[in-house]
Amino acid sequence: MRLYITTACITLVVLIGIIGYQQQFWLDSSLPIDEEQGGLNDQIVINFSHVVAEDTPKGQTAIKFAELLEGKTDGRIRVVIYPNGMLYNDNNELDALEHGDVEMIAPTFSKMTKTLPTWQVLDLPYLFHTEDDVERVLTGPFGEQLLNQLSRFNIKGLAFWNNGFKQMLTDGDPLLKVEDFQGLKIRAMPSKVLQQQFTLLHANPVATSFDEVYTGLENKELDAQENTISNIYSKGFYNLQKSLTITNHGVLGYAVMMNEDFYNSLPSDLQEDVLEAIDEATAWNFEHSKQMNDDNLKGLEQLPDVQIETLTKAEQQRWQKLFKPIYNYYRKQVSETFLQEIEKEINSK
Repeated sequence: MRLYITTACITLVVLIGIIGYQQQFWLDSSLPIDEEQGGLNDQIVINFSHVVAEDTPKGQTAIKFAELLEGKTDGRIRVVIYPNGMLYNDNNELDALEHGDVEMIAPTFSKMTKTLPTWQVLDLPYLFHTEDDVERVLTGPFGEQLLNQLSRFNIKGLAFWNNGFKQMLTDGDPLLKVEDFQGLKIRAMPSKVLQQQFTLLHANPVATSFDEVYTGLENKELDAQENTISNIYSKGFYNLQKSLTITNHGVLGYAVMMNEDFYNSLPSDLQEDVLEAIDEATAWNFEHSKQMNDDNLKGLEQLPDVQIETLTKAEQQRWQKLFKPIYNYYRKQVSETFLQEIEKEINSK
């Protein structure tokens, strides 16, 4: 029995020695490590969720931002983009950002108007008349003032990106006159200004998240929608609604946001890289967004079954007159000062 135990112990010691030799347990832990693998462990990942297609102004600008930031940080930061509502839709992405479940989002500013009523000013119909107006306001002091309001919600406001002017799309006759909207069910984002816009047209605004619009059209829950050319084209809405009216009655833009705790956790040099990349991506966005919409419009013009009309100046003036009560609402119920400031910025050409 004693011989058996002794033999077993010797065998165990030998096995431990063999395994130790194979795994090199006795080597100094300070030996060089694989620097490439170590860098991967230190890499910071930014998950960027948005709800539109990649081949849109927002989708392309998000990709541009990712490329710029990864280049500036030599790969220390990697941006993973989740388009088309893959991660969060436009009903839950803000909550996810505030709670740190995602690092970046870029919702439409219309989606922010419930949280920040002053942002309704950006939804006022026919407030902007040119792409230059939009860029001057959204990238200037007024835009910065709006973004700074996000800090109270644990959000770092980084920039505004532009998608372009909104048009009207329907499955019936083109919407050319204010009377044409009578009784139509029109998709509208949850903005009081946008809701009033369609109510004044005697239409029925229907609040629907962006990822549900196509299904709503298929199920005949919606008769019409306002959207940019790039969204209409990239999402294939023209397959279900074939009457497009060029109205340029409003602007669709996005507030690019980052969870503030996450931003503050970054070393100061990486914070600077984030801001530089955002500034460059934003400049790229305003340079290319109009061209993307123009190219998509040409694509729609090539489709034989899509009818495209342009609102006349006379009818455009009728629309503007009809929408005056919305401006009165904003002045009295929200902020006359904000409206004055943005009108001053637009007119300071």
